[in-house]
Amino acid sequence: MIRERALKAVLVVVGLMFAATAYPLLSMNLDESLQMMLSLYVTLGIFVLLAARNPSAHRSLIAFAAWSSIAHAAVMTFQSRSDVGERMHLLLGSLALAIIGVALIVLMPAQRKVDASGFRKS
Repeated sequence: MIRERALKAVLVVVGLMFAATAYPLLSMNLDESLQMMLSLYVTLGIFVLLAARNPSAHRSLIAFAAWSSIAHAAVMTFQSRSDVGERMHLLLGSLALAIIGVALIVLMPAQRKVDASGFRKS
């Protein structure tokens, strides 16, 4: 019960953070690649917020949010090696995304068992 509440809280916080990227997307003059990335995060944030209602029914979405955050963190960490001017920004972003990914993986709801007939057990 505590784990499910913690997951719901993390999903709400992450969903709000991702959805909040709509503000710079709409209010700033950003380059096209950043606009595209932020539009994906806004969309993911909305769906993560919806998943917070019933996390066990949205296990694959939670896994996607977790693993895509870790992948994004890895890319940003690699980019920080060559972009000295943005190194601190990239490393802090990497840390935040890695924390999000690990938290979602650790709190991921258990997989439901399926009986021989192919139906989920309660």
